[in-house]
Amino acid sequence: MNRVLYVRNLGRISYSEGLRAQEKLQRQHLDDLAGKTKEPARDTLLLCEHQPVYTTGYRKGQLPSSEEDRLTKLGAEFHRTNRGGLITYHGPGQLVVYPVLNLAHFRKSIKWYICQLEKSVIRACQSFGIQAQMSPDTGVWVGDRKICAIGVHGSRFITTHGFALNCNPDMTWFRHIVPCGIVGKGVTSLSMELGRNVKIQDAIPTMVASFAEQFDCSEIRHENQDVPTGRKSEGDARCSTSA
Repeated sequence: MNRVLYVRNLGRISYSEGLRAQEKLQRQHLDDLAGKTKEPARDTLLLCEHQPVYTTGYRKGQLPSSEEDRLTKLGAEFHRTNRGGLITYHGPGQLVVYPVLNLAHFRKSIKWYICQLEKSVIRACQSFGIQAQMSPDTGVWVGDRKICAIGVHGSRFITTHGFALNCNPDMTWFRHIVPCGIVGKGVTSLSMELGRNVKIQDAIPTMVASFAEQFDCSEIRHENQDVPTGRKSEGDARCSTSA
């Protein structure tokens, strides 16, 4: 199958802006399924970097409002979301990837999808010389340190939310929470593991290529020209950016 993956780099944006971008693409997919549009919806990777924000998913054990107040007093935003998983942090230096896909084009299984996300991040880490792996806890790990958090949502097998790869974030933000509710484990980043500064722009080409390989996408089309990749790519004639 000739699967085309579209890539859009939103740059540094607020969490709310990231949600709106996902919702717009999700609506296009749902309209496509309902036969309300002549143009087929596009399987798209939204790439971005957020201002400091703590988010929680819909799993049991939601934080009380007092915790929300404590975290916002640190200078971060706080959002309760419809993704899976518990609390996590997003901020500058972290590559956030929101795949908005119709899984009917791949495999209609959320469990399979999450596994593919983990494998795509592991591929990217291996390209940097980092031996990452999966564990019983969702996400990608280097030993007992999480390098990438994953939390997704699916509606009629249209995916939103996604994953966050730590490149060179300020790790002190993680000290104020128990990331993803997992006690006794830590967090790490590409920069910490390699002992050098790895910026988001350094990680984007590898991450996009690894995702395309893992999801068997034969072609990548950029909706902006600032996101290079090693795989076959064609510019979009209309060229003009989440967990």
